[in-house]
Amino acid sequence: MNTEHKDVVIIGAGPIGIACALECKKHGWNYTVIEKGALTNSLFNYPLNMTFFSTSDKLEIDNIPFISNNPKPTRNEALEYYRRVTTSNHLNINLFENVQSFEKTADGFTVISDKNSYHTKKVIIATGFYDIPNLLNIPGENLPKVLHYYKEAHPYTLQNIAIVGASNSSVDAALEIYRKGGNVTMIIRNDAIGERVKYWVRPDIINRIEEGSIKAYFNSEISKIKPNEIVVKTPNGNLTLPNDFVIALTGYRPNFKFLAKAGIEFSQDGKQIPVYNSETMESNVKGIYLAGVICGGLETHKWFIENSRIHAKIISNHIENNLI
Repeated sequence: MNTEHKDVVIIGAGPIGIACALECKKHGWNYTVIEKGALTNSLFNYPLNMTFFSTSDKLEIDNIPFISNNPKPTRNEALEYYRRVTTSNHLNINLFENVQSFEKTADGFTVISDKNSYHTKKVIIATGFYDIPNLLNIPGENLPKVLHYYKEAHPYTLQNIAIVGASNSSVDAALEIYRKGGNVTMIIRNDAIGERVKYWVRPDIINRIEEGSIKAYFNSEISKIKPNEIVVKTPNGNLTLPNDFVIALTGYRPNFKFLAKAGIEFSQDGKQIPVYNSETMESNVKGIYLAGVICGGLETHKWFIENSRIHAKIISNHIENNLI
């Protein structure tokens, strides 16, 4: 395997990774983006009919206009936008390439993937958090009927569906499946629908629950999953409910093991926030930068496209003054 020499290697080809690539290109640096899946892999795995909370102008990168049919763009519009930004700017992105090892050297880093080897002066990690779901850790979670991602409602027509969670993804799935003829039950750990649920959706789900179209058990959790049933622990005791599918949309987490292998340290407050300088985005490992939602650790709601777009320019400004 030949080793390619780079100024910058960017790991992750989501919107923020693309923004970092644009900055590298503007500066004339020799860079490569490595992505283990498809372009904007996290967005690709979003539900087909998802609508963003942010308006299209808040999702723009590098001042490249994002025009959508409605104020709140859809998943497909976002995929098209970031794809066109990538192709029209001829960004150097290697897709379906998985980083396997990561080692600091005297003059930079060696990054080895399943396809290539790279020696680079700087590394930007922009891997997001959507690839590792938070598990329920209960008996039966490994059954084929248990899913941690939701794509579309059609397969769940005429089925008994349990949706775990009360966030935007859970509410969207519950409403879509209900309107496609599924029998939906929500299992919610807290006592109400999440406060961060999109303001135009929240009244809809509350009304559907109040009228009984969607059943909801609050302050409750699934304690066991069986092939045709689930056992739910509620304030009034255990219930056994008929069930065909469990869609556990309980959130996701960054790949902490990958960050730890790179030598990055974490906060000790239970939030596992990676250590980095907010003025430069450089981590505790000199030469490794963090960008995007990965900066929030387990607080995955803290950073998103809208407020982390600036990371690319902050990083490029620091690299410009430190690239030897």
